[in-house]
Amino acid sequence: MADRLIAAQPDLQTHHTSLDASLQSRIQDLAVQAVAAHGERLQVAIVVANHNSGEILASVGSSAYSADNRLGFIDMSRAVRSPGSTLKPLVYGLAFDEGLAHPETLIEDRAMDFGGYAPQNFDKIFRGEVRIREALQLSLNLPVVALTDALGPAKLMAGLRRAGVKARVPGGKPGLAVALGGVGVTLEDMVGLYATIARGGVAQPLHFNPQPVNSKHAATQPQGLRVLSKVAAWQVADILSGVAPPIGAPVNRLPYKTGTSYGHRDAWAIGFDGSHVIGVWMGRADGTPVPGVFGADLAAPLLFQAFARVKRQLDPLPLPPPSSLMVANANLPPPLQKFRPRQSAFMAANAPKVDFPPNGAEVELMDNHLLLRVRGGTGPFTWLADGEPILVSARAREQLVAMPGPGFVELSVIDSSGQSAQAKVRLR
Repeated sequence: MADRLIAAQPDLQTHHTSLDASLQSRIQDLAVQAVAAHGERLQVAIVVANHNSGEILASVGSSAYSADNRLGFIDMSRAVRSPGSTLKPLVYGLAFDEGLAHPETLIEDRAMDFGGYAPQNFDKIFRGEVRIREALQLSLNLPVVALTDALGPAKLMAGLRRAGVKARVPGGKPGLAVALGGVGVTLEDMVGLYATIARGGVAQPLHFNPQPVNSKHAATQPQGLRVLSKVAAWQVADILSGVAPPIGAPVNRLPYKTGTSYGHRDAWAIGFDGSHVIGVWMGRADGTPVPGVFGADLAAPLLFQAFARVKRQLDPLPLPPPSSLMVANANLPPPLQKFRPRQSAFMAANAPKVDFPPNGAEVELMDNHLLLRVRGGTGPFTWLADGEPILVSARAREQLVAMPGPGFVELSVIDSSGQSAQAKVRLR
């Protein structure tokens, strides 16, 4: 950070900053401890800010500036890295504002194919129908990609820009993978994004400029753009406050989110309370993978330790805005009870769907027989395996059918009106 200030104003003899010297020292000590037991190449960066004023109170770009093996001279708070799942809260907040969902809306967590893009959950397990609240708390991939598909990746990128995040997209054109970390961001910008959520959806650019004590300067600071409504920002914060803390950490309902980038190159944890926002990044400065690194295991405990060095007790979050709709799923307006993509209105009202086995699944054969189940459509039904009929004019929606044997197969079901659906599965 000192290098940055000097490079920006090389003729200035004295640089005044917003850093809290005591806090900066405590966070630096924490950074050194964090990497001590993880080999010679693991690196860490931590940023602490007051999200009400935008002041950065502590900035650690590496565990030690002179650590050669860890490339300590690189400021990892400004390095462009993949954010993993830490962009998911923004996707959900935008979906709330668009009227696509509510925290209690039901959404499917199942195998899906988005024009050839078929993401999976981190643990490769599908949980069926879940509440939006649970989908974010469990960091499920399929629901957030479905929401991004309904929003459009461009809207997500616009939200990032309004929050002050200078996102770098490989190839220049954003796709659905952006929701899962397919974009380059910096820790400093991500802390700013979470500060936006903490501030009720209004961006506040982070800065190192100190504000005079007891001055009106903070009140007259130019406000950033609104990224989320107050209601959506509060809903996201409320959901994140229900994420289970790391083992051994206090159960204090700290709203936070973790992320792990593709190939285990980056571990993230970012959280906030009523006054402060802290972001933690861990990985290798040279971008090589760190086998077995996860944001929840590595960065999250460090986030809670950092908050403990800022204050003894968290500051409370704001109360829900008066216009917040706080009801159970059954009491939501019918369009919000279950998520449906906007294009579903233009789809056939009763098109068939392969209910079992789901697309992308691995299924055990039972004496070389496979259970087939269709939902929707109008019987009788014809089933095909790799284009060859295996069941014709079946009136039952569920059938046990003999299969040639294990391997990959594309199943198709056709109803009496000629509508069809497909599922690619692996038989074992």
